[in-house]
Amino acid sequence: MRFGGNTTCFRVAREKAHRIFIIDAGTGIRNLGKELVASDYKQEIINIAFTHFHWDHIQGFPFFAPGYNKEQKIGIQVMGSDKKYKDIREIFSTPMQAEYFPVQLDAMGAQFEFLSLGDKENIFGAGVHTVPQFHKYRGGSYGIRIEDEGKVLVVCTDLEHIDGIDETIVELARDADLLIHDGQYTDEEYKKYKGWGHSRFSDAVEVARRANVKQLVITHHDPDHDDDFLDAMEKECKLAFANSLFAREGMEVIV
Repeated sequence: MRFGGNTTCFRVAREKAHRIFIIDAGTGIRNLGKELVASDYKQEIINIAFTHFHWDHIQGFPFFAPGYNKEQKIGIQVMGSDKKYKDIREIFSTPMQAEYFPVQLDAMGAQFEFLSLGDKENIFGAGVHTVPQFHKYRGGSYGIRIEDEGKVLVVCTDLEHIDGIDETIVELARDADLLIHDGQYTDEEYKKYKGWGHSRFSDAVEVARRANVKQLVITHHDPDHDDDFLDAMEKECKLAFANSLFAREGMEVIV
């Protein structure tokens, strides 16, 4: 009840540029879409970048209200040097077939553009860099680093440090103002779930330490962990890395 139950969606608001950039379209994107419509927010192109396309990261997409506005342009993007996704449109159109959903992708109304980009891009003035992460396999998801207006945001969700801390991730997070990092398990739980594609709380803290980040937010909570458990784990993580928080639904962090 306190931490929330929606799946992953991040809104990155670039204040000086008066633009937003969205990462992932889990069920949290439904409330975001409602907020944008209620505030009469206007942006010619709303870009949604994806860390990967597992169900919990795309299932909110059919409920994103701006997707039903015929005047709205929406960029659906995935980055990575391998450019392995050849038909991104199909990833979204398949679960929206008539057998599964009452409105098909082509009937939503917005003007969609599906882009498979490289691992280093300039997106509306912000430098964006991605690296492959281990999420069941190497490249199963991508970590994202955004550099803009002298600030650095790094998002590393849905990753596992399978054979010790992944130094690629440490370098991606180097000197970040804010690191958002997966943290689903305690060290003891991880013994049972190794190979499932997620990190321990201690992994997130260790990456933050090694990378010299200023602030850490731990995300992707296990649905079997209740509020009291998460509160206790947050306190433990703060002892190890003082400027750390556990993500909460609707949380806003100013960088």
